[in-house]
Amino acid sequence: MTLHNRCLAICATLLFVFADSAVAQSTGAALERPRVGLVLGGGGARGAAHIGVLRELERQRIPIDAIAGTSMGAIVGGLYASGMSVDDLEKLIESLNWKEAFTDDSSRRDLRFRRKEDDVSFPAPIEFGYRDGEILIPKGVIQGQKLGLILRKLTLPAAAIDDFDELEIPFRAVASDLGTGEAYVMDGGDLALAIRASMSLPAVFSPVELDGRVLVDGGLVSNVPVDAIRSMGVDVIIAVDVEFPLYPPEQLDSAVAITAQVLTVLIRKDTVRQLAELDDDDVLIRPDLGEFGSADFTSITKTIQPGVDATAAASGKLANLALSAEQFDQHLAARVMRSMPEERLAFVRVIDDGPFSSRVVLSRLHTAPGDRINHDRIARDADRLHGLSFYEQVDYRILEEGGKFGVEFNTRAKEWGPNFINFGLSLEDNFEGRTAFNLAGRVTRAGINALGAEWRTDLQLGTNPVVFTEFYQPLSFDSRFFVAPRLQYQSNSLNVFVAGDEIARYRVSGGELGLDVGREFGLWGEFRLGVLTGKGDAKLKTGQPVVPNIDFDEGAVFARFRVDTLDDAQIPLSGTRLGVEWLASRTGLGADDSFDLVTFDMIKAWTRGRHTINAGLSFNTSVDSDSQLRNLFSLGGFLNLSGLARGQLSGQHSGVAKLLYYRRTGAIGGLVDLPFYVGASLEGGNVWAERSDISFDSLRAHGSVFAGFGTFFGPLILAAGFGEGGEKNFYLTLGNSIL
Repeated sequence: MTLHNRCLAICATLLFVFADSAVAQSTGAALERPRVGLVLGGGGARGAAHIGVLRELERQRIPIDAIAGTSMGAIVGGLYASGMSVDDLEKLIESLNWKEAFTDDSSRRDLRFRRKEDDVSFPAPIEFGYRDGEILIPKGVIQGQKLGLILRKLTLPAAAIDDFDELEIPFRAVASDLGTGEAYVMDGGDLALAIRASMSLPAVFSPVELDGRVLVDGGLVSNVPVDAIRSMGVDVIIAVDVEFPLYPPEQLDSAVAITAQVLTVLIRKDTVRQLAELDDDDVLIRPDLGEFGSADFTSITKTIQPGVDATAAASGKLANLALSAEQFDQHLAARVMRSMPEERLAFVRVIDDGPFSSRVVLSRLHTAPGDRINHDRIARDADRLHGLSFYEQVDYRILEEGGKFGVEFNTRAKEWGPNFINFGLSLEDNFEGRTAFNLAGRVTRAGINALGAEWRTDLQLGTNPVVFTEFYQPLSFDSRFFVAPRLQYQSNSLNVFVAGDEIARYRVSGGELGLDVGREFGLWGEFRLGVLTGKGDAKLKTGQPVVPNIDFDEGAVFARFRVDTLDDAQIPLSGTRLGVEWLASRTGLGADDSFDLVTFDMIKAWTRGRHTINAGLSFNTSVDSDSQLRNLFSLGGFLNLSGLARGQLSGQHSGVAKLLYYRRTGAIGGLVDLPFYVGASLEGGNVWAERSDISFDSLRAHGSVFAGFGTFFGPLILAAGFGEGGEKNFYLTLGNSIL
């Protein structure tokens, strides 16, 4: 080796020695300060106080080296540990629609057209299952679909991290293991799912199955997880307790208060044990939240300042942990939130435990290999799959395999399926002795074959009995084309009025057998062609025999086109619904007479702020009809010339146009949000015996004022209707949409 090379080697060796010495000195300096662990307890909406705690800790320049959290503490702690700033956390809880987060209902725009039909007739959000002679119910009111996707978006930058020690701050989420009754500390895996498991309040959220365990809210067994943070090797613990306080004896005056107290006592027992393990050097912070409700998410930001104040009050003890301004800036700089991966997707796959063909599921996805990672697009795909209404939850995860990123959708079929039961209820009373009442049930056998066939059966009892069954068989993997044989029996009352007085009531009953073929258009529309045959009769039930009783045979073909983009089937705020149908009765198909019936209905809704305008138009006409009772169109009733009794006008042609205004009052966007509506309508229409009689001059002007709110079975509305001729009627309706 030359002298020159030897000199270079000696210099290089000296550089390495000096570098190692500098690193050792730096490490030694870092180890001189104690490792600080932060414990964030559960408490529902009260847990937002943790954001105030974090803000004040940063102001006092207190470093955090590890975090353990339960429930709401897991949300705040997990997001902060992944790199989210305090400012971003505060903006998040201010902007988040908590009501939407705590529901499973897919946006109506993401429902299949067939599911939108269910939503019209059966608005009740709870469904039951039936299997092996047993009625099944969901394990929780909320399955966590919306919340899961929100957490997925918030943790997306950390999607590829499987070890929570590799987060910007090492983190632990704590849940309760129902199998053992003990705390389960999650130190790795899927961050979003770990947070979701930690906050799964029993009976409200469905449990999370993870690592072969059934996990629920960690607050049941470890609401302030001091044990978890201690196991992370910290020297000093800062524990934040936001549990709801015990009620004083004088407030224990109801079953609800006593039940809540019992739960608080059970949770508090372990909290007392955990807090007793704190050392003299540890710090306990209890924000003064008073009786702020754990479910009061509408006022959640009010908890932040108490968190700041309680932490500031502990500044004397925290001062020993503070860093210099320069050191703390370096500490914060080391935990910058990772950015979302910029790579394009190398693969898109679905892990599906349902009966559908993989091609059926994949046909619902818009995300494809080669696309950039985009949460909103991927989440919409998850919602589309959830909109099939066969899955209790559809989630996704960004994976890194072999240096390439991809998305994996995970579906979980409803445990209470595949036979689903829905109930519906409708009631109308005019305060003059005329009441209509119907109780309906629908049983749907879903996922019969790989193409997604369904067998639907309806039974309605009451004023208008109905028995209906249909087998719906898609003919393609994307469900665009289908065939649907069906069988139906129904019975309706037809009232005959003279000079405003009811003089007779007929019962029109009939059964029909039909075969439909059709095509779905995306999620917004459907076209059907069909043929039907049947028999029926119209018989006088009460009053004068205006026309004789009749028996009739049916045989017809029909074409129907429908569009539905409404955001809500009962009280819409936006969107359109349209239906056009042509029915051709022909003697060659077995009918008694040949005639044509054409019907058209449309409504359109617009909303700005709390104000909604709803415009509607319907027109019905017959061609070559013999004016039999079964072919007449009737008007009268709420929003169909509201001043008249239901069915007070009948004719071969009918039309009505209506303009509604309604305003939402009260709280909007709350966790339990039942907005109250007040509104009014203007209506114009009539019935005509001959088409030549139709004119604007013959229209009758009517209107109404109404008030109501949404219920489990649909809107409950109290209304008063008025007509230009002095007619008036009052209505109390339940379960009927305002359309």
